[in-house]
Amino acid sequence: MSKKEVKTNAMRILDRQKIPYEYQEYECDDFTDGIHVADQLGYDHALVYKTLVTTGKTGQHYVFVIPIEAEIDFKKAAKVVGEKSLEMLHLKDLTKVTGYVRGGCTAIGMKKQFPTVIQESAKELDSMYVSGGKLGMQLKLAPLDLQKASGATFADVIHA
Repeated sequence: MSKKEVKTNAMRILDRQKIPYEYQEYECDDFTDGIHVADQLGYDHALVYKTLVTTGKTGQHYVFVIPIEAEIDFKKAAKVVGEKSLEMLHLKDLTKVTGYVRGGCTAIGMKKQFPTVIQESAKELDSMYVSGGKLGMQLKLAPLDLQKASGATFADVIHA
């Protein structure tokens, strides 16, 4: 008897939009950071991106997809989305707001479509890795396909 393939909400959306992707599952019981995941899977750090959820002064939520080794520049990011300031969404609110858990959060298929920005340097990549929508899963897809599936724009939102 074969093990049933586990499809996350993000994967179902990619399938519906006929967007090609690969996925890899890995052993993960608790959240670890993206650098640890990249090292565990043998991925080049430059290809692995993390998904951050922020809240603006207006109370609106914004999603940023940035390289795992980078830090978000809140000033640049706020300017890009037209907010006075941004702060990280409180961890206790992550699942309620996005439908995803820490370490399994992806820009594709959140409970609600939030304005999403992918770090512009991703456009130069053939493919990138992002969380697959649950702990222990990574998706590999083209940056323009992530943009299409998440309704994102590209902008520079990290510290130089």
